[in-house]
Amino acid sequence: MDRKGVLLVLAASVAATVFGGVDWKSDPVQSGPGRRFLLGDYSGGKVCIVGVDGKVEWQCKTGHVDDVWMLPNGNILFNTGTGVQEVTPAKEVVFEYKSKGEVFACQRLPNGNTFIGECSDGNLLEVDPAGTIVKKIELLADVPEPPAVKGRKKYVGKGGHSFMRNARKLANGNYLVALYGQKKVVEYDPDGKVLREIPAEGWPHSAIRLPNGNTLISCGDKSTKNKVMEVDPAGKIVWKIDQDELPGTTLYFVTGLQRLPNGNTVLTNWLGHGKARKSAHVIEVTPEKEIVWSYQDFDAVAAAASIQLLEVPGDATKGEIWH
Repeated sequence: MDRKGVLLVLAASVAATVFGGVDWKSDPVQSGPGRRFLLGDYSGGKVCIVGVDGKVEWQCKTGHVDDVWMLPNGNILFNTGTGVQEVTPAKEVVFEYKSKGEVFACQRLPNGNTFIGECSDGNLLEVDPAGTIVKKIELLADVPEPPAVKGRKKYVGKGGHSFMRNARKLANGNYLVALYGQKKVVEYDPDGKVLREIPAEGWPHSAIRLPNGNTLISCGDKSTKNKVMEVDPAGKIVWKIDQDELPGTTLYFVTGLQRLPNGNTVLTNWLGHGKARKSAHVIEVTPEKEIVWSYQDFDAVAAAASIQLLEVPGDATKGEIWH
C-alpha cells in the first residue's frame, strides 16, 4: 500500500473512533445499523417510509410536512402545512382538516379525535373523525387581529409564521406547546391556563414529555443556540447536546425528536436555509452522546423535519411512542 492509501486508512480509522464507529460522510445513505422509519420531508413536500437498506419504499406527496405519525391501523397521520391528513398505505385520504393558515402539529388521541396546533391563529384544537372541531383553546384570544395589508395574499392570523411549532396533548389532559417565536415551551391545563414555562433559547421546535416527567426539547434555526436538552420538573437541564458538540456533525436546526426505550435519542437535523448536504438528516445518539446511526440520502430527502422509528413497539395514540 502506498503512502496515500495508508493515510486514507488512518483517516477512516480516526473517523470511526471519533464518531463511535459511525461516519456519516463516508456513506451516501446511512451509517450504522439500518433502521426502518417514517419521515416527514418539509422542504421536499412529502412523507416517506425508508427501509433498513436506506431506500425509500413508500412516499406520499403533500405540503410542508412537519409532524408525522404511524397509527396502529397502519395509516399515516401528518400535517400538510395548512392542515392535517390521515392516509392509508394506498394513499386514500380518510381524515382531513383544513386551516386558513399554517399548521405544524398533529396527534391522534386515544378517543379517536385528532389534536391540531394552528400556528397562524394560535389555536389548540381537538377535531372528531368527521372533521368537526369539538374543543378549541385560543391561546391568543386577547390579542387583536393584525391590520390588513394591501396586496398581502398569505394568511397571517394573530400568531403569524413564528408563533407555534410542535405541540402535544399529554395523558393528564394538559397541553405541551413549543412557542417558537417566544423562545419557550409552555404547559397549559385543559382550559388553556398556563401551568409552567420552560425557557428555550434558540427557538424551540419540539417538546416531548418523557415517562420520567422530564421534558425533551429541540431548538434551532434563527440563532446559534441550536441544541437538544432534557429538563427536569424543577427546571434543571439534566442532559444536553449543543450545536457543535458532536465531532464532525453540526446540528443546524433540530426539529423532530424520538426518545427510544434504550435511552438513545433520534433527532432530525433540518437542513434548510442554505444548509443542504452540510450534515446528516437524521442522527441517533446515546446518552453519552455517541453517534450510533445516521441517515443522509440527500437525493431522496431535501430537509427532514419529523421522524418515527417503526421498529419501536407501542401504540402511538396512547403515549407509548415518545415522539
